[in-house]
Order: sequence, then structure tokens, then C-alpha cells
Amino acid sequence: MEARGARKKKVGTVVSDKMDKTVVVRVERLVPHEVYKKYVRRRVNFKAHDEKNEFRVGDRVEIVETRPMSKDKRWRVARLIERLAEQ
Repeated sequence: MEARGARKKKVGTVVSDKMDKTVVVRVERLVPHEVYKKYVRRRVNFKAHDEKNEFRVGDRVEIVETRPMSKDKRWRVARLIERLAEQ
């Protein structure tokens, strides 16, 4: 029996928690510009499943690829890396 392939993981920041059981996670990466060789910041938003509604805006989280859970949701939050200091 073969083991399943490794699932993709990404680290990002929660930018929205307004939906029920869903958070929007922004993942940023640095990519060198083809001509100027300067590093440019690229970012993309992923909708991720948050079963207990425990993550808040500003939290740094790790998301992992999973089965499609809705039209846009193909990721789930694996763990909290860093919580934004509350004021």
C-alpha cells in the first residue's frame, strides 16, 4: 500500500475572519524580477477551513492542502504559529 503524497503547506497571515468556519489567509513570497533582479513581493489570498472559529485577524498560521470543501476552499488551517498581541 502506497502512502499519500506530501501535502503542500504554506505560511501566511489571517486577513479576514468574518465568515463562519473560514478564514482568509494572505501568503507573501519574494520573487526576483526577471530584468532588474530586484526582489518583488508577490501575494495571494487563500480561503482556509477553521472548524472552531479560533483564528483572528493578524494571526500567523500554517495552512495545508486538503480536499475541496466548497467552491473556493481547498485549504485548512493546520496550526497557529504566532498570535498578534492583543491591545
